[in-house]
Amino acid sequence: MWRDVELRELRIFLALADELHFGRTAERLGISQPGVSEAVRVLESRLGVKVFERTSRRVRLTPEGEELKRNLVPALAALDQALAQTSELSRAVRGLLRIGFVLTTEGPALSRLIAAFHASYPSCEVRLQEVETFDAYRALRRGDIDVLCNWLAVDEPDLTAGAAFAHYERAVAVAATHRLAGKNTVSIEDLADEELALPPPSTPQGVYDLIVPPHTASGRPIRRTQPVQTINEILSLVARGRIVHPTSSTVPIFNRDDVVLIPIDDLPPLPLGLVWFTSRDNPRIRALNEIASSMIAAPGTTPAPRRPRATSSN
Repeated sequence: MWRDVELRELRIFLALADELHFGRTAERLGISQPGVSEAVRVLESRLGVKVFERTSRRVRLTPEGEELKRNLVPALAALDQALAQTSELSRAVRGLLRIGFVLTTEGPALSRLIAAFHASYPSCEVRLQEVETFDAYRALRRGDIDVLCNWLAVDEPDLTAGAAFAHYERAVAVAATHRLAGKNTVSIEDLADEELALPPPSTPQGVYDLIVPPHTASGRPIRRTQPVQTINEILSLVARGRIVHPTSSTVPIFNRDDVVLIPIDDLPPLPLGLVWFTSRDNPRIRALNEIASSMIAAPGTTPAPRRPRATSSN
């Protein structure tokens, strides 16, 4: 019966309605794929209608599922806000929360997170601060920021990885005159034939390996040969055809006439989330992470890369 529907089932439904893929939904929520399937089965049983059409090749919403999603998103947002405002945590979340970001992670998803946080915790002031792209964790360890918005690949024991609140499709930035510029998509195997940026030693290894894998799926090395200190140096080398650079599909600085972004069709989306210094955990950080974990990526969070204008068909 619909009155027995559980909040967990509704959150799993919304995540699957966004991803339309059981495996990605399970990874995003940190649960097993059978757990996602079972939650959907129970939800459909309680509602008495099918909310997804499933085949071996695709998952899509039924008309009933579309209507449920449309009504559920604002309803859950209102519920989350009401619960937060009456909880112990809500009363404790006051003062200043300093959120750091790097050049490639500031954008609409972070803005939505902060807006949702403000709505739930109006007594807490948020201050945004850009930190060094290739040494982002230093600001956390020095106490310059409380929490960092970054690509989630934390492999350092003094740091905690929180929730991913957005996922971005992968693309490779190449010069407009590059041999790959006319392709509709590329494979990670294509990158083994190119030179890539070599970041400074201060770069978190896990994060850079996530963005620029050290090897292809077949084991071929991806050559990081060109030393750089900043993202703008990477951009300059890309525009001159010296290197190619894997990135997300939405980094604004790559949106220029002499650079094109081509989708990489065999790498998983980049997770964007929160990182903080474990020993400095506090109610403000926990509240922000709770908001992040409840967020469902809105349409437009993971747009397709800008297609090249080249005319070749190779």
